[in-house]
Parts: sequence; C-alpha cells; structure tokens
Amino acid sequence: MDDVGLVAIGRNEGDRLRLCLASAGGLGLVLIYVDSGSSDGSVELARGLGAEVVELDLTTPFTAARARNAGLERLRELAPDARYVQFIDGDCELADGWIDRARRELDERPETAAVCGRLRERHPERSVYNRLADLEWDTPIGEARACGGIAMMRTAALDRVGGFNPELIAGEEPELCVRLRRDGWKIFRIDADMAAHDMAMTRLRQWWRRSVRTGHAFAEGAALHGAPPERHYVRETRSLVAWGMVLPLAALALAWPTRGLSLLALAAAYVLLFARVYRGVRSRRGWRPADARAYACFVTLGKIPGALGVARYWAGRLSGRRSRVIEHRGPAGA
Repeated sequence: MDDVGLVAIGRNEGDRLRLCLASAGGLGLVLIYVDSGSSDGSVELARGLGAEVVELDLTTPFTAARARNAGLERLRELAPDARYVQFIDGDCELADGWIDRARRELDERPETAAVCGRLRERHPERSVYNRLADLEWDTPIGEARACGGIAMMRTAALDRVGGFNPELIAGEEPELCVRLRRDGWKIFRIDADMAAHDMAMTRLRQWWRRSVRTGHAFAEGAALHGAPPERHYVRETRSLVAWGMVLPLAALALAWPTRGLSLLALAAAYVLLFARVYRGVRSRRGWRPADARAYACFVTLGKIPGALGVARYWAGRLSGRRSRVIEHRGPAGA
C-alpha cells in the first residue's frame, strides 16, 4: 500500500505507543512517529517497531499541528507518491480494516479531503470523563464540517491549503477543515470503526484543564474565521462568555444589593441550561437518561473553565505572548 502513509504523534505514551504502531504493522504503510520530547523511551520503542522517527526541536514551542506537519513533511521525503496520510495520536490503536475502508472512500470520492470514522474510548467504564468522551466522539454519519486529528487525509488537499496551522495549541483540525471547505473540498464521517482511544482521564482537574483548552480553541477559532459566512466558533465562544463569565460576575456584583437573590437567579439559570441540554441530547441523539444527565451536567459546569480559556486566549493575544499547550494528562501510567 505504497500510496498511504501513517503519521503518529506523541510524548511519553508508554505502552499505548506500542499498541498504536503495532496496529499499523503488516499493512505495508510507511510509518512516521513524531516525538515531542519523550523521556520514557518512546523514541527507541518506535524505532524498534520499524517507524521512522522525527524528534521535534523543542526550542520552538510544541503544538500537535506542528508535529503533524513535520510528520507529513518526512512522509513526503520517504514516499513522495503517497496520496493519502493517516494521522493518529500515540494513545490510539487503529481498528481492523480501517485503512482499507478509508482509502477506498477517498478513491471513490475525489472531491473529499478527509474521512473519519467512529473513534471509541478504550475504557469508558473507568471514569465519567472517559464515558463523556466516547459519547462526544459519536458524531453523525455523512458530510461533516470538520474532523478530529485522527483521520485519513488527501495529501494534495493538504498541500493546497498549507497543512495545519502550527501556531494553534488546540482546535487545529476544525480550523484546517474551514480552509479545506473554503477551497472546495469535502469532509466525511463514514460508518466504520476507526480507532480506540485511551483517554486515561480520571480526575476533575484533568477535565477542567481540557475544558480550558476547549475555550481557548473556540476563542482563537472565532478570531481567525469568525466573519460571515463561516462564523467559525462564534456561537460557542459567546455561549462560554455569557454563561461562564458575564452571568456569574453580574450575580456576584448584585449579590449584596439583592440580598442574595441574584445568586439564586444564577443557580436557576444553570438549572434551566442543564434541562435544555438534557432534553436536546435525549431527543436528537437518543442517549440513555444517565448519559444525557452526565453530559448536560458537565456541559453546564464546563462553561466556567471554558470562559477562562477564552480569557486566556485574549490575554495572550493582547499582551503579545502566545499561550503554550495546555496539558491535561501526565505520562502513561502516571
């Protein structure tokens, strides 16, 4: 399969990286692993499994987008005729048959830049955060506005739009898809298992930091592509600012003159938001009541860290200091 290559990115993924690269073994793919400063032997492990390793120069701030671009550049050097590239994170394992299915879809859809499938959480039973991620990744089948970082993409399409934006610390995949669609390409989510992902999120602090990162991605995406007709992440950013910043600050400011009634009003507003999200996912997605309740609860709570992420982006932009990557996990096994 000399027209398809695989680019995996990671840092300190431990045995997850072994599973990731082994899942692509025997498929005839050119394997590229891009490492961003691992200290757990990931580089040696990847080389031992037959992968070409690219070690990022960490004097330049790391981003996943920069890592994927570096992997694609090395793939072009080793396999200049590769038409497709499968991007994957080092904590994921490819599903059997995915590469053939994705390649066939791109062969049959010459106007398509990227295809993705069902990404599943490997251990949804270990925490509510893992379970929520598994639900979040179950997106509708058909033409989509965006895909995640795990997808098969057409190299010619990436060349035409200049690849990933290496300066983005999050949200780089939807931002890439904005430029791809603007250039006339399409993105599809197909009905096939794509990969298993090991979220390994078991603590509230991890979820909080991930929510801050999401807010940062929304704010930066809106700043880049918020103008009509795209309006990229404008609604999401405004929702975070309203629910996670304006309303809480207004309620606190009015708490004394209203003798606490403003705080009660804020609590009631959050209850209404919870109910609206709960009804929405129950009717649109058909989720179980327990899953819908958990999702609605964390969407509501997530407005506050999300708003902090928005504030972090704008503070960095106005001060001229770009944010560094917001990590929400430690090394494998930590």
